[in-house]
Amino acid sequence: MFRYLLLLAFAVGGFSAYAAGYSNESVDSLLIELRAAISHRDLYLRAKEERLASIKQRLDTAKEDAGRFAILGELFDEYHPFDGDSAFVMSLRQEQIARRCGDQAMLGKSLLNRANILSATGMFHEAFCVIDSVTDDRLPADMVSYYYHTMRTLYGRLADYASFARDRIRYEELTDLYRDSLLNVNAEGTLVHELIKADQLSVHGQSHDAVRRLEAYMGTHDLSEHEKAIIAWTLAEAYKALGDSLGQKHYLIVSSIADMKSCVREYASLRQLALLLFEEGNLEDAYDFMTVAIGDASLSGARQRIIELSEAYPMINGIYIDTVHKRKQMLERTVVIIALLSVLLLFLLVNTYKQMRSVASARRQLEISNTRLNTLNAKLQDFNAELQDANADIAENSELKEVYISRYMEQCQIYIEKLDAYRKTVAKLLGSGKFEELRDMVRSDSQINGELKLFYEQFDSTFLQLFPTFVEDLNKLLIPGEELQLKKDGSLSAELRIYALIRLGITDSDNIARFLRYSLTTIYNYRTKVRNKARGDRNHLDATVMKLGRGDNRGISGKTL
Repeated sequence: MFRYLLLLAFAVGGFSAYAAGYSNESVDSLLIELRAAISHRDLYLRAKEERLASIKQRLDTAKEDAGRFAILGELFDEYHPFDGDSAFVMSLRQEQIARRCGDQAMLGKSLLNRANILSATGMFHEAFCVIDSVTDDRLPADMVSYYYHTMRTLYGRLADYASFARDRIRYEELTDLYRDSLLNVNAEGTLVHELIKADQLSVHGQSHDAVRRLEAYMGTHDLSEHEKAIIAWTLAEAYKALGDSLGQKHYLIVSSIADMKSCVREYASLRQLALLLFEEGNLEDAYDFMTVAIGDASLSGARQRIIELSEAYPMINGIYIDTVHKRKQMLERTVVIIALLSVLLLFLLVNTYKQMRSVASARRQLEISNTRLNTLNAKLQDFNAELQDANADIAENSELKEVYISRYMEQCQIYIEKLDAYRKTVAKLLGSGKFEELRDMVRSDSQINGELKLFYEQFDSTFLQLFPTFVEDLNKLLIPGEELQLKKDGSLSAELRIYALIRLGITDSDNIARFLRYSLTTIYNYRTKVRNKARGDRNHLDATVMKLGRGDNRGISGKTL
């Protein structure tokens, strides 16, 4: 019965209260939680069905009428805000048990249950007919409150739907009378008493006190989801009376979340929230929430809620459809624009591709040209290097020619003088008749050997002056430990003298043999011996030796020969 009393809050209106500091951020967060709760309705429904199945199982095993009546009351409480038809059937089965048992208390409770269901479905005449068979003076004390609640709910709904002011005023007066009666039979501090007291304060323009009492109660008591939904709905109505839409929206969302979690279908919070969001311009949430509310109202069989929803839903649905149509038109225009842009983009891509191919072709041609240019540059560099070498050879040969011409003229002068002295000596010996001495002088080769020695000394000295690093450079071409050394007097050895001639361009062994007055075999042996000491390819030793000292004029420029 206590749960029936809580249903009173859904018919109570006109509360007002003082806002308690709610922010847009907290409301947005609650909206996210509400959307999540709606998306999980299948889970809550399965829990509800499991709970109903468990109660029905207990009903099937109950052996006494009193136990079955109590269990049917539990099923009625579960079905009342969930499935009106099933709740109506539960009340009829209770009535059958009560009449069979002849228990007036049971009969009164079953009839009040049926009257509440008839009231919720808008069958007010039938509800009064049922209640007329029940009087409060014949009810037990614990059911009097339920009787007053039923009467308060009926007259409240009649006031809401009265077509004429005179009838509405009369119904409101009767509603106030039963409200006062409810306060008298419920202890102060209970949830029912607080709800009815808040209703009374609000009616008399004391909404601040009503909200203060409810918020204090809500903050100090452990409430079920269904109880939380009822109090939050009442507070939302109070904030609406104060003109505080933020506070109203806050408690409407709290109430709607609790309704979803407690899996009820007969409620007002989500519908009222949808209307408020619609007024604020949040059309999508308003449409979604209103659609859910209408679906639940249809399943619950609460015709009163269906009538309330039918007044607002066509307007929201029409505007939503119009908005969707406008969005569709905008989308179509957007698609056309995107298609045109796509065509333009395709044209640009094709054009860009052609340009890229042209650039790639030009780049390839440029690379080919660069390759050819690099090849030509390399050849040109080789030609320049060869030309520089040739110029260096020419310059070197020119200097060598100058040096050797100078030395040649000097030697010729010396040999002419010696030849003249030799002539004079021969003439003197002939004039004095010293034929024996003349014959001995002619037969002796000492003078020739002396001249050769002096010639080689002059050659060695001149060559080392022209190529001061020749010996060092030549030894770098030989295996370590096999280096060639100068003689103690600073003259060249036979091997060094052979390779000195090669450096000067005399590479033929016959010419070298005649110059050094050696046999051809000796020259060949010396050259082979030195080649065998070469570090690298022995066949390239002579060509490498011919390049030693090239471009190094340290022994040529500024010399005195």
